[in-house]
Amino acid sequence: MPMPWTYRHGEKEWRRFLGDIRAVMGTPSDNVAYTTAEGTFRAFRARLTVEEVARFAQVLPAMPRALFIEGWRPAPRLPWVGQAAYLVEIKALRADHNFATDRALEAVSVALNRAVGPERLGRALAAIGPGAEAFWALEGYAPESLAAHGF
Repeated sequence: MPMPWTYRHGEKEWRRFLGDIRAVMGTPSDNVAYTTAEGTFRAFRARLTVEEVARFAQVLPAMPRALFIEGWRPAPRLPWVGQAAYLVEIKALRADHNFATDRALEAVSVALNRAVGPERLGRALAAIGPGAEAFWALEGYAPESLAAHGF
């Protein structure tokens, strides 16, 4: 079996993922995009069971998957709340050095859709449930603008 694309071209995927976050948030900084992605993944992950974390990680490209799992310590699940609360959690990560904008969750959702593909992401979120689908929900984007990059 040939090496999967995500391992052979991990840096290319990662650069595109960060670039999509930067573009939506309007920041030139990979550091801001990285912290935004990490905070968003942590907020989402905190609401999943161990099994759901493991299954969801399988749909992610190599570098976002590593970031999604990094530092994880399984704990009791937090309840699904709403976008405003998630944004507070995202901005709380390394608060003194976190420059995530109010579009942080939107930015990571766009990047995730483009990295994974809306159909594949949708199936993974549906398997978790309505809270997961609402977490990553996007409004105002044409389906073709969220299509996978086609790696």
